[in-house]
Amino acid sequence: MAFVVKWSDAVDEVITGDLTAAAAYLTPAGGAIVTGVAPCGLRDRDRGVVSFSTSLGLGRKLRHIIANPRVALAFHAREHGFSTSPRFVVMQGVASVDLTPDQERLDALIPQVERYLGEIKRGRVWDPLLRQYYRERVLIDITVRRVLTWPDLAAAGRLEVEGPPLGEDPEGQAPPRNGVGPRIDMDRMAKQVSVLPHRLLAYRGSDGLPVVVPVDVAGHDTAGLRLVTPPTLLPPGGRRAGFLTHGYRPHLVGLSTRMFTGWLEVSAASGAVYAPQTSKGFRAPPAKDLLLITNGMYAKYGLWKAQREGLLEELQELPRTDPASIA
Repeated sequence: MAFVVKWSDAVDEVITGDLTAAAAYLTPAGGAIVTGVAPCGLRDRDRGVVSFSTSLGLGRKLRHIIANPRVALAFHAREHGFSTSPRFVVMQGVASVDLTPDQERLDALIPQVERYLGEIKRGRVWDPLLRQYYRERVLIDITVRRVLTWPDLAAAGRLEVEGPPLGEDPEGQAPPRNGVGPRIDMDRMAKQVSVLPHRLLAYRGSDGLPVVVPVDVAGHDTAGLRLVTPPTLLPPGGRRAGFLTHGYRPHLVGLSTRMFTGWLEVSAASGAVYAPQTSKGFRAPPAKDLLLITNGMYAKYGLWKAQREGLLEELQELPRTDPASIA
C-alpha cells in the first residue's frame, strides 16, 4: 500500500482557497498536456486525496488519464479565490476516474461549487438547459504521492517536498519524427501568450509523474518561445512538454485559455526554448448568464456526441491501472 501524504496546513490553505488549478496528464508518446480546472476545494486530507470534476464530452483527456493515471495539480494563481498565500504548490499523484458518480455524491458537491463558482441556477428555464452541465459529470480523485511547495508563485525560492524525495532530473527524450521546430505561427502564439497572465509548463518527471512549473516569456524567434525560469527549475536536454496560458475573472467568468503541446530544449548555451507544435483554446463570455448558457449548450452537445460515439462504453472497457500498484 502506498504511503498517504497528509499535507501541511499551509498547503491546505492554498488548495482550499484557489479558484483554479492547472491539471497535467501524460500522453502515450511521453509528453504532457496541461489544462485549467476548477477543483473547488475538493479534498479528503485524511485519505490524502484531492479531486476535480470534468465533462464526459472531453473524451481525449479521459482516455489519456485512464490509460496512464499519473497526474499533477498545480495551484498557481490567487485571483478571485480565498487564499492570500504566496506559495506555488504542485500535488503529484495517481488518478482514479469515476465515470458514473452517484447522484448523492454530485449533490454533496453543490455547496462547494457555489462557494467558488457562484449560485447554481434553478428554475423552469435553467433546469433543462443546464441539466447536462450540472449532472453529467465525471469525477477524478487523485491519491497524492508527493507535494512540491515553493515559497513564491514564481517558484524562485527553496523547494520543500512532502512525501518521497524527488529523484534526479529526467533524461532527455528522443526527438519527434517530424522534427523539434515550431509547427504553428510563432508571431500569433506570442501575441496570444502576451495578453494572458498565467503561464505554466508541464513535462514527465523521472519517476513518471508530471511536473508543472511557472514560466515567463522573454521573447520569441523562429526556434520558439524564449522562456525565463529560476535556475535549475527546468531539466537540461530536450523533451516533449505541454504549455498553458490563461486568465479569468471572478467565478471563472471571461475565462480565456490556450493550450499547446510541443518540444522543450534546455541548454547552457541557448537557455530554455519552447517550440509549439499543436494549439487549441477558447474564450468564454464575460457575462455570467451568457457563460452558463454557453456551458449548458456545450455540455448538451458533448454528451450527445459522447453517446453517439459510444464514449462511455469505450472508456469503461479501457484497461485500468490499479492506483495502489503505482509507487
